[in-house]
Amino acid sequence: MKISKKTILNVVFILFVLSFFVTPIGYYGKIWLNRLFSFSPSMIEQSEQQKITDYDWRLKDEDWNFFNFEKSKGKVVFINLWASWRLPSEAELASIQELYDKYKGKMDFYITTNEEREPVEAFMEKHGFTFPVTYLIIGEKIPIKTDKVPSSYLIDKYGNIVIHEEGISDWSTRKVYKVLDELIVE
Repeated sequence: MKISKKTILNVVFILFVLSFFVTPIGYYGKIWLNRLFSFSPSMIEQSEQQKITDYDWRLKDEDWNFFNFEKSKGKVVFINLWASWRLPSEAELASIQELYDKYKGKMDFYITTNEEREPVEAFMEKHGFTFPVTYLIIGEKIPIKTDKVPSSYLIDKYGNIVIHEEGISDWSTRKVYKVLDELIVE
């Protein structure tokens, strides 16, 4: 009995698809696919931009110390809401790390989660992420929506929300860099 080339290709394809469900290859494949299909975020039209007026927002820093978002008033701010257990968050964080590496010291970053410190530190170490993590304080007032994870905000020096993306985006693109360069020099 001779097996056709088409049959072999079908079996290989089926095994490949099954690997996404039953092997660690599938996990990394899903991360790769999320990254492949993430695109640069879109700017909000100026007439439709909302403004943050209340900067009184308490958070915890990576050392678990309280601080206030007011320190970022008058600065360009990037906020990302993420969770270590959400695959799209993990896929997006690599581009956020690149963004942070390029713009740290030029703007403020709030890569924010509502998780406990220990699993977040383990996740950060496992993936080699070095951006600063901030922690939400449940029950505190928040000037942005936190119901979708991942989601991100780019806020200009005047408090205008220039970009708001729900879901995964690629933050390490020329388009984003151009927008940030313009916002920082304003």
